Amino acid sequence: MFGRALTSVFWGLVADRYGRKPVIIMGTASVVIFNTLFGLSVNFWMAVLTRFLLGSLNGLLGPIKAYACEIFREEHQALGLSTVSTAWGIGLIIGPALGGFLAQPAEKYPNLFSSESLFGKFPYFLPCLCISLFAFGVTIAAFWLPETLHRHNDDDDSCDVSYDALESASAEVKEEEGREATPKKSLLKNWPLMSSIIVYCVFSLHDMAYSEIFSLWANSPKKLGGLNYSTQMVGEVLAITGFSLLVFQLSLYPFLERILGPIMVARIAGVLTIPLLTSYPYIAMLSGFGLAFLLNCASVVKNLLSVSIITGLFILQNRAVDQDQRGAANGIAMTGMSLFKAAGPAGGGALFSWAQKRLDASFLPGSQMVFFVLNVVEAIGVLMTFKPFLAQRHD
Repeated sequence: MFGRALTSVFWGLVADRYGRKPVIIMGTASVVIFNTLFGLSVNFWMAVLTRFLLGSLNGLLGPIKAYACEIFREEHQALGLSTVSTAWGIGLIIGPALGGFLAQPAEKYPNLFSSESLFGKFPYFLPCLCISLFAFGVTIAAFWLPETLHRHNDDDDSCDVSYDALESASAEVKEEEGREATPKKSLLKNWPLMSSIIVYCVFSLHDMAYSEIFSLWANSPKKLGGLNYSTQMVGEVLAITGFSLLVFQLSLYPFLERILGPIMVARIAGVLTIPLLTSYPYIAMLSGFGLAFLLNCASVVKNLLSVSIITGLFILQNRAVDQDQRGAANGIAMTGMSLFKAAGPAGGGALFSWAQKRLDASFLPGSQMVFFVLNVVEAIGVLMTFKPFLAQRHD
């Protein structure tokens, strides 16, 4: 995430200058290379370096959001951007689920993988390899994507002359009519864009911290307020959630967005998230079928609400700018989001560790404090969706 924060604006500018397609291909190719090397890491610093390079060379999400806006008319942009946030959300769910099923295969599936094999020496290589193979197929398929950013051929002198002549004539007409050309507005001074990015960063911090905390909480022992789930059981919960996201975002979300608008959907989702997270410590007190059923339901609903918020903010960001600035705008959003998400796992892990040391506290003991802090961040995000902070562009 830190590497992505350093380069997202650059990749956005590249997408605005040379097109969305080259940046998309470059991003998926970087996953193939550096995700594979991550699985083959022989020490901590190699793992850190490969992740940093993966983030630095992968400016994928910003151009993808711009692309999704540009292939749909405005009334259908909610559907396009909901597919992006759904894919992102499913990735955050299926990725850990895949890790839960395929990590340490020599221990889980000794009949298939020998401890002396490559997968025995590198116990986390198998899930990385599966993701890299999938990314390789996506990279090949991306060559058939049509480009959505169309520009004049700058190398064609005759076109330049004709274009310059048309610009001059247009300027003369505007001067005669008493009008002046409007200069391109600075993105940093575009408050509808910047306010939506700030709100997006707050909710991204919440989502990343939640993702970190959920797995730790599910794996921790019952005596520490956790669920005592194995990594495979956590993987099953996350896999069920991923399928639900796909169905909701492609069917119900566009309908709700047309009726209520993206901001109202985000507010409702944020408000509903707070009592839902409050119930998690009490779900942990159950056992057997009741625990499994309620945990799956809560996990599904939580991720549906989170993706609904993110999709609404995607829509606001891309409507706040014109096409020729959309890549850079999404790059700024990615930079801010990456910085906040970089703090999410460390902050979430530290919060969880601290909470487990105060199991006997009189005020919000154990995991109750964890979910209370998450709710505070969520409440701040909800308050920021109101005027005068969050603004919309009106054409």
